Amino acid sequence: MKKNVFKEGAISSQFIADSIAKHQSKTGIGAHNIFLGQVRADEVNVKVVSAIEYTAYEEMANQKFHEIREAAFDKFDLNCMHIYHSIGKVNTGEICLFVFVSSPRRKEVFSAIEFIVEEIKAHVPVFGKEIFEDESYQWKVNK
Repeated sequence: MKKNVFKEGAISSQFIADSIAKHQSKTGIGAHNIFLGQVRADEVNVKVVSAIEYTAYEEMANQKFHEIREAAFDKFDLNCMHIYHSIGKVNTGEICLFVFVSSPRRKEVFSAIEFIVEEIKAHVPVFGKEIFEDESYQWKVNK
């Protein structure tokens, strides 16, 4: 069964803390690594971004997230992996992407996080509309 990775709005620090706490009983884990994507207040053509509104082809995106997850488990020695991505409006300074990997060894988690985040950016159909302070907007270009 494919997991729905989308969470409405920003990913809270409490959600992140609770996710970490749930792993304390998994004593085969020797290392965790976390990537947190945060919405920046970019300046674009003299306008400042105040939020990003995320949309996605959710079924297709969840399939891609599932494929990335499977590829990461094949490529790295991981005990656990979790991905959560915001859908809807996320203000600057808030978290929009949370990737959490666990392994018996530390080197695996560093390599795995980089692989997973790059694959997400390259292949998952999630789209961000940058909303400026003056309430105008433009579609974000992934970099």
